[in-house]
This record gives sequence, structure tokens and C-alpha cells, in this order.
Amino acid sequence: MNDFNNYITSFKVREKLLPVFFIGHGSPMNGIEDNIFSNQWKEIAKKIEMPSAVLVISAHWLTTGTRVTAMQEPKTIHDFGGFPQALFEVQYPAPGSPFLAEETAKLITSTHVGLDHDWGLDHGTWTVVRHMFPEANIPVLQLSIDYYKPASYHYNLAKQLYELRKRGVMIIGSGNMIHNLRMLDWKNMSGSGFGFDWAMELNQIFKNKIQARDHKALIDYENLSKAATLAIPTPDHYYPMLYALALQSDKEEVNIFNDDYVGGSLSMTSFRIG
Repeated sequence: MNDFNNYITSFKVREKLLPVFFIGHGSPMNGIEDNIFSNQWKEIAKKIEMPSAVLVISAHWLTTGTRVTAMQEPKTIHDFGGFPQALFEVQYPAPGSPFLAEETAKLITSTHVGLDHDWGLDHGTWTVVRHMFPEANIPVLQLSIDYYKPASYHYNLAKQLYELRKRGVMIIGSGNMIHNLRMLDWKNMSGSGFGFDWAMELNQIFKNKIQARDHKALIDYENLSKAATLAIPTPDHYYPMLYALALQSDKEEVNIFNDDYVGGSLSMTSFRIG
């Protein structure tokens, strides 16, 4: 009982908000490689207060309706193919939090949020978080993306998560601003700064709008440029960014990092709010 009481206490209101992140997670290989992207994730974790839990909105959990993982021990999901065996052997045994899942579901009043006991932590989550918190001793949850709802729906839903920031929960949107796998140049996969003209054009527009706090333009991203149809052929990797932006308070600045390209058609550009 004392352990449970201490656990609940960890979710009490804190004096300082934890930052919110949008992280371009890129290839699953980033989960086991020490490279410019994963090293930055490690450095981030060293400079922030230890969160009471982590909630991730991953591009790889697309559902009908909205769900939150509610199991005590979420499994590590290897939702990919064609990679080295070492990647499939990775386990990230972070605990879940049924209590936090229930509290998250209560905060979201615009729709019913189902408590999910089947999913776990997909590679949009564990490939990033295992670098940030390698001891796997912090509860990690995922919130799904209702793929049949528009961008504005996701932005407005995310605003209802703001209370979690006050309670020490670190929220991460995990996707990629520019994400067109069909057009990847496989000879330029190391993050060398090579991006196709249309990818660099739209990525710069996104950064300008983010810094200007023009969230409405980013919600209506299809109207920003003709390049949008190439850069975002499907919105699954874009929506997590809107979850992060929706949680920005009036006085919080945005700091951009990992501002690089992979394969010409994938942007690793990421940002921190707060």
C-alpha cells in the first residue's frame, strides 16, 4: 500500500511544467544505433527533470476511435520487417500505468477513450525512449491516433492533455514532418543534409510556422504548398506533431533540433516546447 501511495503522489501537481517534444523518429535502426539523432535524444534526457511518466503519441498506432494503453506491463512491439535480427531482439520493459491511463481517459471529454490491454510500445515509442531512459524504470504509455479524424480533431483533442504536463508527465509526439518512404534515396540514409527540393521547401515552411505559433496554418497543412502531397502522402507521421503543438502555452518558446534529412524525402526535424 505504501508503494502505491508513493506512486500516486508522483503524479501530484509540480511547480514547473515538463517540456513537450515532437521527435522525428525515422528508421527503427535509430533504436539501436549511436548516431547524431539518438545521441541528441540521450542529451535531452540529461537536461530535464525526471518525469513521473511518459505519454507518447506514435505514428504507428492508428485506430478507429481513441485508445490509451492501460496494462501494467506493456510489451515491446517489433512492427517492422527486413531489419537485422538484433533489432528484433530488443526489449524495453518499462512499466505501464493503469492509474494514469484512467486519468488520461477522464481528461479527454471530446470523445470516449478506450483502455487498451492489447497493444504495447511500438517502435515509434521504444526506439526513442530507450535512449532517453535506458533503465526502463519510468511508466510509458501510448495514446492512439484515430486515423479517420481530421487534423483539427487531433489538435483539439491534444489540448485536453495539458493537465498531464502539470503532473510531471512528459508528452512526446513521435513521427516525421516530411515522410515519403516511396521516394527515399537509399544511397543517402545517414543524415547528411540531403533533401529533395520539395522536402526542404515544405520543411522550412513548417519551421517558420512553428516559430510564428501559426498553428492554424499547420492544421491546414495541405494549403501551405503544392509540395504537401509529396511530403505528406498520408498524415500518420504528421499528426503527432499537432499533438505537441497543441500543448504549447502562450509564453513557451520552441527549440528545434535534429534538423536534418534522411534519404531526401524524410525529415528528422524535431522540437522541444518549454
